[in-house]
Amino acid sequence: MKKFDLLVTGAAGFIGFHLSLSRLKKGERVVGIDNLNDYYDPKLKINRLEILKQHPGFTFLQIDIKDKEKLDDLFSSYAFDTVVNLAAQAGVRYSIENPYAYMDSNMTGFLNILEACRHNPVRHLVYASSSSVYGGNQKVPFSTEDSVDHPVSLYAATKKANELMAHTYSHLYGIPTTGLRFFTVYGPWGRPDMAYYSFSDNIMKGKPIKVFNHGKMERDFTYIDDVIKGIEKIIPLTPTSKPPYKIYNIGNAKPVQLEKFIAILERNLGKKAHKQYMDMQPGDVVKTYADISELTKDTGFTPSTGIEEGLEKFVKWFKKYHQG
Repeated sequence: MKKFDLLVTGAAGFIGFHLSLSRLKKGERVVGIDNLNDYYDPKLKINRLEILKQHPGFTFLQIDIKDKEKLDDLFSSYAFDTVVNLAAQAGVRYSIENPYAYMDSNMTGFLNILEACRHNPVRHLVYASSSSVYGGNQKVPFSTEDSVDHPVSLYAATKKANELMAHTYSHLYGIPTTGLRFFTVYGPWGRPDMAYYSFSDNIMKGKPIKVFNHGKMERDFTYIDDVIKGIEKIIPLTPTSKPPYKIYNIGNAKPVQLEKFIAILERNLGKKAHKQYMDMQPGDVVKTYADISELTKDTGFTPSTGIEEGLEKFVKWFKKYHQG
């Protein structure tokens, strides 16, 4: 059986790509799996993979975590120290239109991961949750101690369910699990369905951008390098509680108003946006704001990239990628 440091599911995705690349640069051996679906342009995923494949420590397999048989075959062929599950059907608004995609990937797929780790023990299972689990909570900043029993989208409900499922498997089988509630991750090689990316694309093409809730929104934008730094601090930190289960927020802890965010984008792109103000979308929330004190206490994590620097880096990549 081949032994690897890390299995990354969703390795061709935004966070999965950056995590895999970081670990490969540190000399680790990484297996990445992805189903390469067409939720957004698969070409972007292929281009990410081409970069990862330049590293001899990287092995890629096109596997969907919904496919239990292929996943079981993977775990019987390879031994992993750590599994980081980043494969999921993402997007709050898309969950309104395509609910079954979320049940298949985020529920059945995650169950398959838990079962694989149950029958093929790993030192640590780290998995993606989301800030969306906080739903319509009014108290800010959002703390992992807060109640998250009132999701406002099916996507959020599946992520909360993942946390409950992980707790059950930690309790029943002693699997060390850590869930990460990500707050609006952005940066180079990001997801085209995210606002910062789609705004940039439309602004450059002279198309209007849809500004929901008439711009009265705030997001805790978290730069991708900070997210990867946080994940890498958590990987070696196996929960010691009974059961061995933990949840952390990973955010920038500095919410930014949507209008300010757009202004920074405009400045970096060198073009003005044509704004189309819209009402609040179903499933959306007005404000996200992470309390990261527990993560900082346990790991020393502090985000270091402000929105000005982060968007400047994103736009530089965006222009190079799309304009050559």
